[in-house]
Amino acid sequence: MPSSPPLRVVQWATGAVGRSSLRALITRPEFELAGVLVYDPAKVGKDAGEIVGLPDTGVACTDDVERILALDADCVLHMSLPASYFGNDHASDVETICALLASGKNVITTTGFVYPRCYGPGVMERLEAACRAGGTSLHGTGINPGFISDLLPLALTGLSSRIDHIYVRETSDFRGHPSRQIVVDLYGFTRSAKDYATAVRPFRAFQRALFAESVQFVADVLGVTLDEVEESDEFETSSEEFEIAAGTVRPGTVCASRWTFSGLVRGRPFMTVECVYKADATRVRRWTAPGSAIHIEGVPEIMVSVEEISHGLSGAASHAVNAIAAVCAAPPGVRTLLDLPLATGRGTVRLA
Repeated sequence: MPSSPPLRVVQWATGAVGRSSLRALITRPEFELAGVLVYDPAKVGKDAGEIVGLPDTGVACTDDVERILALDADCVLHMSLPASYFGNDHASDVETICALLASGKNVITTTGFVYPRCYGPGVMERLEAACRAGGTSLHGTGINPGFISDLLPLALTGLSSRIDHIYVRETSDFRGHPSRQIVVDLYGFTRSAKDYATAVRPFRAFQRALFAESVQFVADVLGVTLDEVEESDEFETSSEEFEIAAGTVRPGTVCASRWTFSGLVRGRPFMTVECVYKADATRVRRWTAPGSAIHIEGVPEIMVSVEEISHGLSGAASHAVNAIAAVCAAPPGVRTLLDLPLATGRGTVRLA
């Protein structure tokens, strides 16, 4: 019986997460790399293999969006920075994704869209119309949101007879994260307190929208109507100088931040997501150590902790790559976690 032909996939953006997924697309036989969209002019024209330290693939990187739209491909792994990084609003991401969907390519994105219904009927109508035009599907995923703050809590609530409050906490260590765009420009580490307050303003809106998707998704699945999603954040400054992969943290500059997102019902939190980010967890003692925790208050009370994932960026990329086959096989439309098999795919199994 002949095997299925490989799925042709485009890699959109080659940052830290994008490079991880690009390696998988090149090395896994069930995929064929169809194209690579890059933002860095220095990468334009280079072979995709060279970008990730692999042999040449015959696929050259391009910054030409129209060329990508014209490609014959089954799926696009959309892993760009959020539009807020470029000074644009969320509508720019919607426009890009709609163009890809309408061109006949399924889209898996790590730029939100885990539950785009949060953005109102106007956005949903645009996305669904693009899916109908292209006969395609959209799926938003990642490690958080996409797994820690939505898939895991929902799986655990299957053990509950009563749910009073869902608490999710993730603490991330950015010590080895190489991207200044992420660590400095988005999260604001190494900046003065004054510069941080200004620089993080557009990112704050993105963060609130991102985690509101998770909170609203879990609430809707459980039949709970939220009144609002409340956001708060604070930061910590360093008392010493130390180096991280993305630069130098000096005394008095921002070295950590804590974000809290609460879905409220009559003024009381039904679900709370707490995200702690540290420039170097070995240097920043405030707040919790790296890892994740889920606490479901109710009957029974459930507490689960996950020790730090050794390479969270790889996990986010893998969750997207492993969903490709399921998304390509799904009927056209916006697809959430509940519309796809729980195990959307598996990585390569390597036995000793």
